[in-house]
Amino acid sequence: MKGFRRHALSVAIPLLLLTWGGTAAAQSATPEADDADQQARTLDTVVVTAERRDEPLQTTPLAATVLSGEDLEKWGVSVVDQLQFATPSATVNNFGQGIDFNIRGIGKAEHNTQTTTGVITYRDGVATFPGYFAGEPYYDIASVEVLRGPQGTFVGQNATGGAVFVTSKDPVVGGEVEGYVAGQLGNYSDVALQGAINLPIGETLAARISVNGENRDSFWDITGPWTGSDGRLRSRSARLGLLWTPSEALSVLFKTDYNDLDMGAYPSDPVTATNDLFDITANAEMKAHDRFTRSVLKLDYRFANGIRFRSTSGYQQGQTAYAADLDGTSTGNTIFRDVVDETIWSQEFNLISPETGRINWILGAYWQKDTYTFLPGEFVIGAPPGSVFTEYRLEGTNPKKTSALFGQVGFNITDKLELELGGRYAHSDTTNNIDVSQYGTPIQSIQTAKFKNFSGKVALNYEVDANHFLYAFAATGFRPGGLNVPVGFGVPAPFDGEKVQSFELGWKAVWLDGRVHTQLNTFYNNYDNFQVTIGYPDLPVFGFELNVPETTKMHGFEAQVQAYLGKWRIDSGLGVLSSKLGQFYATDPRSVSVLPCNPLTGPVSVSCIDLKGRDQTYAPELTFNLGVQRSFTVGSGTLTPRITYSHVSEQWATLFQNEARGDLIESRNIVTAQIAWQRGDWLVTLYGTNLTDQRYVAAINSGLRFAGAPRQFGLRATKWF
Repeated sequence: MKGFRRHALSVAIPLLLLTWGGTAAAQSATPEADDADQQARTLDTVVVTAERRDEPLQTTPLAATVLSGEDLEKWGVSVVDQLQFATPSATVNNFGQGIDFNIRGIGKAEHNTQTTTGVITYRDGVATFPGYFAGEPYYDIASVEVLRGPQGTFVGQNATGGAVFVTSKDPVVGGEVEGYVAGQLGNYSDVALQGAINLPIGETLAARISVNGENRDSFWDITGPWTGSDGRLRSRSARLGLLWTPSEALSVLFKTDYNDLDMGAYPSDPVTATNDLFDITANAEMKAHDRFTRSVLKLDYRFANGIRFRSTSGYQQGQTAYAADLDGTSTGNTIFRDVVDETIWSQEFNLISPETGRINWILGAYWQKDTYTFLPGEFVIGAPPGSVFTEYRLEGTNPKKTSALFGQVGFNITDKLELELGGRYAHSDTTNNIDVSQYGTPIQSIQTAKFKNFSGKVALNYEVDANHFLYAFAATGFRPGGLNVPVGFGVPAPFDGEKVQSFELGWKAVWLDGRVHTQLNTFYNNYDNFQVTIGYPDLPVFGFELNVPETTKMHGFEAQVQAYLGKWRIDSGLGVLSSKLGQFYATDPRSVSVLPCNPLTGPVSVSCIDLKGRDQTYAPELTFNLGVQRSFTVGSGTLTPRITYSHVSEQWATLFQNEARGDLIESRNIVTAQIAWQRGDWLVTLYGTNLTDQRYVAAINSGLRFAGAPRQFGLRATKWF
């Protein structure tokens, strides 16, 4: 495997150096045919909003990929899973009722509500559900920003690995009645329809309505006496936006989304199975259905002195229902099912200075309450099901609260040199009010844990000239700890929060009169208190989540480039990562043992394993993507073929790195292509994703392997009006 990675790297680096490209493009405001000069100028307007200002990507001191709605379509990205194929250093492993989203090997590796995410997703300015409801589709999107590295100052405690900002299109005040309708037909009886319309309502008020729906047959061929769904898709989403601008100083934006995402199921089989990933057996109920809403109210007011006040309020409520064959075969008899409600209230306030003086600053305050409710009788692990003595049952609530104060100040030492200082103080607590029936033994858990942290960033930015920007920073990030569920040995200790120290150097440049934009950066991370599930140290019969006691060292470099060369467009990104675990002894929780194993001292035994020097989980050594397109004038229209290639090298799903248990997730090599024909207000696209039909494991969880999407192809037509 090491030899394969070296070979892949030897191919990727020359390709990157030849193309020197990246994925950072703004979406065209009108559906006109591509024009290289116009697009090169548009590239200069690409902005990132994560730091509460609209700032040019090329002069912002962070590593980021910015994708417009048009870019998402070209890369074949319609859900979060596929972002890993359009941006470097990202991996997304989807196992149905949650995802392991990691950037630079940092994010989430354990699958429970107590272990929060390390890569948080914002939708229209509001932090979304940190675990469930990850399958929300991308439609009518203005931009997606993927930020790499800890974002401790502005995003807070759930961004140790990075953050994703998804912004849907706003209504246009003073505009016209305009919009689009898009339809899609594909294999697996895929039928999709989406559209949006902008509605002016007077001189100061406008609305935008957008909808999205898709039906698709199952990818799987399932045999056995299973019940429920076979994995066919029924997705329905809608969004209403209202923008009111009574004056130049005040704007009020309200958006509300509704999603009914019936994924049918996430069929799976044992990680050690040798059959085709889509030919499986099962003898249990299967289900995967999410329903949720989100409402966002954003007020923005500019005072006479140029200072802006912003308020962002969010309310989100959803219910996720899931059922699976936990042994992954028709010969076993182990099931899992749950129904969980989640409600999030959030509020953020910002004061933002103008950028006209030598000093600029941002102050902010944040509050959030997130409550999980495990409904009575719905959370069940049955081995086999049907008896209180053979089932593990859980019900109750897990409320969490977070509050924070943050700020950043920038000082222009000279016209070219700027010093930035930022910091965030956060306090959070989590409580278990749950009742457990553990194979006939009743256990009650009423427990609270509190966590606090100060994260900061010091950056030095140097604008060499109009085309070259250098930055260097040191930053920290924090993810809170959580509570272990009791398993009969009394109240277990909580696990602590994670901390990341990150050091980064970056160079962003513009070449050939704006036709080529590049980003190049290198980073070094000290990763402390990595949260991991192992066997109980004193009696490793049950699993127990704790922190790796020694520091994990991680370093790497990334490069991105986007080029418009005549009628050619080339996008490329590269991420190289190396990680090494500190001293750590542990018992694999899948191996029942009675031998003690101290995380610091061991001793090494048949079950107590020395994990020092092993790779971090979900930390592939190489990620690479390349997209090439060429426009041709055909009659009165434009024909644009495009092909993309994305590679994510192999990665480990656990620190124990046991290939026999299926811990190794093999590499992914995804080829996507499309041929788009545009004439006036019409765009017709013939598309194909995963053209080589690679059978790859998209995630490993609970001893099961989950398949990535197979080859899909079809025809898409869009009409603007």
